Amino acid sequence: MTHDDVLGLFDAWNAALATLDPDQVTALYADNAVLLPTVSNQVRHNSAEIRDYFVGFLQKAPQGVIDESNVNILSETHATNSGVYTFTFGDGSTVTARFSYLYVASDTGWKILQHHSSAMPEG
Repeated sequence: MTHDDVLGLFDAWNAALATLDPDQVTALYADNAVLLPTVSNQVRHNSAEIRDYFVGFLQKAPQGVIDESNVNILSETHATNSGVYTFTFGDGSTVTARFSYLYVASDTGWKILQHHSSAMPEG
């Protein structure tokens, strides 16, 4: 896993968002993943709960751009990326948020094990 590979994992996730298919997005998360989403107060603890979040979120037609990225390769099986991204929605509105991904290698490729996203607190 290289720095560019980790950045590519975000690109794959963002491309899955563009399909508007919650199953394609959910497939990028490990079965035991935890999602702390931007636009929900509910922590999502598994594939079913993560999929439920994306059913609603994808209705907004989100597309993200990373504004700041901080990649760390922790081991051959774990990597992180944290920073700031901005989402533009189908209605033209935007939200800037902090993000943190923990990726883990699996038999089926790299998966998101933890994903935290929160809107910036200062307007």
